[in-house]
Amino acid sequence: MQINRPQLFTASCLALMVTGLSFGIRAGTLDTMGAEFNLDKSQLASIASTAFTAFSAVIVLGAFIVDLIGMKRLLVFAFLFHLAGIALTIFATSFTQLYIGTLLVGFANGTIEAACNPLVAGLYTDNKTTKLNHFHLWFPSGIVIGTVVVFLLNKIGITSWQVQVGTMLIPTAIYGFLFSKLDFPVTERVAAGVSYGGMFRAVLNPLFIFMIICMVGTATTELFTGQWIDVLLKNVSDNALLLLTLETGVMIIGRAFAKPILKKVTPQLLLLVSAILATLGLFMFTTVTGPMLYLAALIFGMGVCFFWPTMLGFVNTHIPETGALGLNLMGGAGMFSVGIFTLFMGDYYDKIEKSAGGDQLAAGHAVLNATLIIPIILIVAFTGLIFYMNGRSKKTAAAVQV
Repeated sequence: MQINRPQLFTASCLALMVTGLSFGIRAGTLDTMGAEFNLDKSQLASIASTAFTAFSAVIVLGAFIVDLIGMKRLLVFAFLFHLAGIALTIFATSFTQLYIGTLLVGFANGTIEAACNPLVAGLYTDNKTTKLNHFHLWFPSGIVIGTVVVFLLNKIGITSWQVQVGTMLIPTAIYGFLFSKLDFPVTERVAAGVSYGGMFRAVLNPLFIFMIICMVGTATTELFTGQWIDVLLKNVSDNALLLLTLETGVMIIGRAFAKPILKKVTPQLLLLVSAILATLGLFMFTTVTGPMLYLAALIFGMGVCFFWPTMLGFVNTHIPETGALGLNLMGGAGMFSVGIFTLFMGDYYDKIEKSAGGDQLAAGHAVLNATLIIPIILIVAFTGLIFYMNGRSKKTAAAVQV
């Protein structure tokens, strides 16, 4: 069996780009769907949240079965879920059909991460964090492409959200074809001879538990804000969707240059700086108007840029025995938290809007202010992580000297 690393990596990136497309296009069409089907913000939140909760359920399930059925079979399921979810969304005539379509796309997105995160980590064992950053730049790339597609189609008069959603079928067909032609390796854990029991014991490591709790915060800060930015800021900016495009554009550039950045700073320091910038960007979203909003998007994008891949890379580098289970539990926890937070914030938005006499601006700012608490907590957590890792390094150095 011949393993073609470049082609496997390219196909993985294209598959993840479809995940990003689903987020970008949904962010751009969610409000239009709501108007067409007469949905309130709570119903929109339930549609948006199911993409996250479905993702989290499947990625955790994938963690347990990826070594049993293989990464290739998982990606076949991802392809089928994408086709079914996109088709059902396009032809939806009710809230229920929209919900199920989004659910299936969420299943597909989770399956892609369940297979491709351990695939990339196993293909590039010598520089996992860098390559996971390179891989995960295709998620914001998909969001940028998706939001631009929605924006441009609207500009030329193609306002049908069904057509906009349908554009995802093209890259879906391509990644499905590419994966069908390639051979896959076993996961890194299997290659290293680590047992299932060893993998389960590793995820009980206090450092892993700490990181999975932090993943709840980093994922919510990044993905909830991005998915809802058009709803929360549409009364502040005429081009709220372009703020998402700008934010994710910064993420693409940052992740592309992860290698030189990680040569100069440790992953834990990078996470701390990211939390500080994310906090500043979110704060600016609630306090500035006009062109300054674009500066806020730039700063926020710089903040959330490295969160997801660096969290995965840190865990797989420092606790490699966790294997695919560790990677996918991290991703599952992150996505699940976003789904729950989105549901909660949808209800919160409706309550604030009603109490403020229909003031959508006040509701949007209230939701962002509530979200702001999360990166502030992360600043404290990642400061503690730096001290912990420095102490661990000193102990390791002392042991070597002895």
